[in-house]
Amino acid sequence: MFGAAIMRLCSLGTLALVMLSGTPANSAPQVTPTGFLVKLDVNVNAPAAKVYDVLVGQVGSWWNPEHTYSHDAKNLSIDPRPGGCFCEKLPNGGGVEHLRVVYVAPPEVLRLSGGLGPLQGSGVAGSMTWKLTGDGDHTRVQLSYSVGGFIVGGFDKIAPAVESVLNEQLNRLKLFAETGKPTNEQ
Repeated sequence: MFGAAIMRLCSLGTLALVMLSGTPANSAPQVTPTGFLVKLDVNVNAPAAKVYDVLVGQVGSWWNPEHTYSHDAKNLSIDPRPGGCFCEKLPNGGGVEHLRVVYVAPPEVLRLSGGLGPLQGSGVAGSMTWKLTGDGDHTRVQLSYSVGGFIVGGFDKIAPAVESVLNEQLNRLKLFAETGKPTNEQ
């Protein structure tokens, strides 16, 4: 009897987690000792083809330059083909491969692999997926970034910072696709 009651509670807990996982995910990242998952989404008042073009072809116009090595987002580019690079040019002929393109299905999916920013110097693997679903002049953009491996200090400290940066980028993409400006500042 006691075991059956625990099983029912576990099942209810699992059901609650499954139900919550379907809500818009601007919530805390899921963190384990071996990795984390960030899930975000936003509705953009623009057709999916336009949003995809902004995402891929105009990354240097909406990405926050504070989150680049050169401090100039115009140095960013995405080559939207398998094996392509989300790269940044650096002075004196240098460069950074932020992520590698592994799956492209315009204008619906862009998947990249690798570690962003400080994750790049750690023993991690990451998978970032941008999924766009459109209905006329409205597009839902879902961004997920799953990272696993090893990082000094653990994932519980870095995951919220990664989520914050990605949430900012997603909102800048939305604003740029809708208004031509990545921020509300004049």
